[in-house]
Amino acid sequence: MQIPLTKRFKLKHLFLAGVIASLLACTTTTEKKESSDVYMQLGVRYLNMNKLELAKENLEKAVAADSGNLQAHNALAFLYEKIEKYPLAQEHYQKALSINPDDLGIQNNYGRFLCERGEMEKGLALLNKALGNLLNDRAWLALTNAGICQIRMGNRSAAKTYFKQALLLNDAYAPALLEMLKISYLNKAYWPAKGFLQRYVQVANHNAESLWYAMQTEVAIGNPGQARVYQNLLLEKFPFSKEAKQFGAVKN
Repeated sequence: MQIPLTKRFKLKHLFLAGVIASLLACTTTTEKKESSDVYMQLGVRYLNMNKLELAKENLEKAVAADSGNLQAHNALAFLYEKIEKYPLAQEHYQKALSINPDDLGIQNNYGRFLCERGEMEKGLALLNKALGNLLNDRAWLALTNAGICQIRMGNRSAAKTYFKQALLLNDAYAPALLEMLKISYLNKAYWPAKGFLQRYVQVANHNAESLWYAMQTEVAIGNPGQARVYQNLLLEKFPFSKEAKQFGAVKN
């Protein structure tokens, strides 16, 4: 039985209309994803420049254009951390993790975040998951974060193992060098502490914490003159830090 010509024309018209609608939907979705990526890249750039308001504006536009943009959620979570809006940070980390539970960057960042917020076991579980991934070519990041998590749990020996492994993979990774400086000093291994200090200053600028431990290490090995140099730098560059306040640099 043949379909009447007019009916065949209508069916063909409906089919073409459906194809066109589908293509338009695909185009719209693609455009949204591309727009989201542009906003995400701008947001990350502003975040690196510490222009937080502009970063927030662009990253929010990125997730509005594409709620499945994992990297935008990751960056927005980090931004909310910086401005101490921790519930919002956690919300975006969780969203990113739900998009891709196996993403190494999310596992590392969210694991670190959880450890810093006191959820040590959950944080370590994510960090160890990242470490168990054979495709992780920047494992020193998760190793260092796991070590810091162990420090918070009072496990200095376990932390030291993590930091040493991190430095085997990247011997110039400043956060791991600083942590080994601190552990060595606290373990009264003052000359190794000085060695880690020398390696640290070759790859990073001092912060208040590194100057504090540098000063204490020089005092411990009998170099009061060098200790005063570090003390003066601390008071000059970081007068409002908690380390400087211990010298009465900021009067209440």
